[in-house]
Amino acid sequence: MNPTSQNPSNVVLITGAAGGIGRAAVQLFTQNGWCVIGVDRNSFGEAFPENGLFIQSDISAPENLEYIFTRAQEFSGQLKALVNNAAIQIAKPILETSVDEWDSVMAHNLRSVFLAAKLAHPLLKASGAGAIVNMSSVHAVQTSASIAAYAASKGGILALTRAMAIEFATDNIRVNAVLPGAVDTPMLRAGLGRGHVGDGDMSMRLDNLARKTVNGRVGSPGEIARAVFFLADDTQSSFMTGQAMIVDGGATSKLSTE
Repeated sequence: MNPTSQNPSNVVLITGAAGGIGRAAVQLFTQNGWCVIGVDRNSFGEAFPENGLFIQSDISAPENLEYIFTRAQEFSGQLKALVNNAAIQIAKPILETSVDEWDSVMAHNLRSVFLAAKLAHPLLKASGAGAIVNMSSVHAVQTSASIAAYAASKGGILALTRAMAIEFATDNIRVNAVLPGAVDTPMLRAGLGRGHVGDGDMSMRLDNLARKTVNGRVGSPGEIARAVFFLADDTQSSFMTGQAMIVDGGATSKLSTE
């Protein structure tokens, strides 16, 4: 199905679509009448929206991104929004992080955002009022030990978001970033082995992490998806660009010495 024959103004491309936040975003955009192009290196399964397009591909390779946006062009001809959500995390001390590991994190998390935005630009411009939402992290502004490569990549996304917002404004393309805190996703659970929230079982580690937020709980993927949708939807956030929206249950508002 070609969505341009029905509603050409509401097509979104979401990377990392098979993960926790990505999957929630696919569901939310679809529920709100958008047509979704999903991208992930893993299979999404059989539940991807029938009127959308799923592309299984690794966005860390530039040639794969070129293929992805060629498919997007053929499928819809334009994009209303691009959600750069895909990322990997390597939890190691700086002194134990290899050059290959560092480069892999940057290729997946930061270079892919730069290239996806370049390739999406003509499709976003064609929509008349496009939006890019880049998934950063609270680790861009407050971080911890043994996650330096991830934190650096997410900090780079903030600077890149501001630069994109400035350069793309003349084409009526808004660019903003979401900075999630502790959200219950497979990536979060995998990273809880760093020891920063204790060494108990997974339930105990999640409880310890929840106590570090002001709200006293870990967030859900759906809560981050709603922030993404807000920034992508021109009817809700038309006067926002170049901004960093922190969604972390208040964790970064609290003194670490308290």
